[in-house]
Amino acid sequence: MLSESARVTTAHEAGFRVQYPNSRERAAKIIALDAEAAKALEPVSREHWHGAAFFTSLSFSAPSAPGQTLDAWLNDVAGHAMNLAAEVAEADYVVVITSAGEDSRAVSVIAEACKLRKKTLVGLILTHNGPTDEQVAASLKELRPYTRMLVVASGADYIEAMLTALRA
Repeated sequence: MLSESARVTTAHEAGFRVQYPNSRERAAKIIALDAEAAKALEPVSREHWHGAAFFTSLSFSAPSAPGQTLDAWLNDVAGHAMNLAAEVAEADYVVVITSAGEDSRAVSVIAEACKLRKKTLVGLILTHNGPTDEQVAASLKELRPYTRMLVVASGADYIEAMLTALRA
């Protein structure tokens, strides 16, 4: 009689094994909302990532005719402009990064694009420049209504750890 270990290694039993990986690569879009966050994001973007795209700024173009909507553009780390709606549509989730105390009101536009396409929005507030409690609270107040998960991190090295945990 074969032991259980010997039995499951037979050619017959191998036919029942799943022949593909148990998870797929995640398409992540990581967006810096301010200049300080973009500086912190830049070295992380040079690492090897599977399905992540990094953006350092967000800009808007006014509607050219009545009835048209506002167009939002993301600038990637190479300086190419990409349409926000198209990038969110192909993402599994979106991560926004801001430095505490910086203007992060643009998150509302990103959140609306995520909501329309049923994408998860994750927020990360960096406190590596020693902000006051009031600055951290202001950033929390701006991001909290829009994000499914919101993290306050004391160092820029947390960006890489968080993206690894999210399987970017």
